[in-house]
Amino acid sequence: MNFTELSSSVRPEIIRATQAMGYTEMTEIQQKAIPLMLAGHDMIAKAPTGTGKTVAFGIPILQKAAGFPAGAPKAVVLSPTRELAQQIAQDLTNLAQFLPEIRVVCVYGGAGLKKQQKQLKAGCQIVVATPGRLMDHYRHHALDLSQVTTIVLDEADEMLNMGFYKDVRGIIDLLKSRESLSMFSATISREVLDIGCCFCRLYQHNAAEVDVQPVQESSPKIAQYKLLTTGRDKLADLAQIIISKDYKRVMVFCNTKYNTGMLANQLARLHFNVDCLHGDLSQAERNRIMQRFKAGEINVLVATDVAARGIDVSDVDAVINYDVPEENEHYTHRIGRTGRAKKEGVSYLFYVPEEKKRVQELLRLTRNTDLCTPVHFDFNHERIVVEKQADHADRFQIKCYF
Repeated sequence: MNFTELSSSVRPEIIRATQAMGYTEMTEIQQKAIPLMLAGHDMIAKAPTGTGKTVAFGIPILQKAAGFPAGAPKAVVLSPTRELAQQIAQDLTNLAQFLPEIRVVCVYGGAGLKKQQKQLKAGCQIVVATPGRLMDHYRHHALDLSQVTTIVLDEADEMLNMGFYKDVRGIIDLLKSRESLSMFSATISREVLDIGCCFCRLYQHNAAEVDVQPVQESSPKIAQYKLLTTGRDKLADLAQIIISKDYKRVMVFCNTKYNTGMLANQLARLHFNVDCLHGDLSQAERNRIMQRFKAGEINVLVATDVAARGIDVSDVDAVINYDVPEENEHYTHRIGRTGRAKKEGVSYLFYVPEEKKRVQELLRLTRNTDLCTPVHFDFNHERIVVEKQADHADRFQIKCYF
């Protein structure tokens, strides 16, 4: 289905924006969600990472907001992380590029309140926010929520799972003019689903459910491999894969901020252009690192799961799970950083012998279609070997054995 087929219900300026952004055919989540949201339905939508969820809720939000002047916001989009909030705001701004009256304001922690307050007081139709910062502005009387009719929870599973449940409930309770509440996510665990069911009973009425399965048409093309290694060999295996495959832009995931810093330092000593991203960095530092990564000045970005939410770089060559993810859902979100914009990607999962049972459980659970693993693992992947050369103490001389 082409975006132009929405012309009877969506403003031509929005259709024109999708064309300017290079979109022609709608993805499955867009085909299913846009008409429902335009009709005012509450929604629960689950679709694989990289399938265009922001456009799916962005078009209906803009269609409804376009008839109002900038003032008190008409729509709120909540995000679990500042990076994702910034990405959503940018996508909505791009969709509104031919609607000059539309203003999108993004508010998040780690940045000064005064600048954001100035933007809010200047008026807008749409606010994209992290829950805590939105409440900060509300308490400081910088944000009027009385006219909000639409609210969207993006990455709803992560927000409910990260302890935002009480904050989100508090925000929704403030929206006295609310007409629709939609929740979008790539994965929903059993635990979060239990919380979500209670949440839905409280705030949604006959919500339409959209569940996009990870089929060929809607899922990123990602070749996935697992690699049995040892603690002593992990760094060498990582370096060998990046160099031998000539990857230009790689994301490496660790479970803790300590591990990200340590691994980034180790890779720097091996002369990789590398930096790390974790939750303790200031917003200015995180923005600087992401700008350099997108510009190609950093070839390897080492990140934690929370810090990497919302990163949308269309040409990440590979994702490497240096640590086995602690949560099954994190695996899907990690590998979804590659294979975007209809490009093919590749991911690797490193594990040591004592993690074998955990990996087997991860494979079993993430192969379930409810958890949106795009494609299967190649169990025939042979181990790659790296040899250190004594005459180059700080560099690896790569020798591959297949």
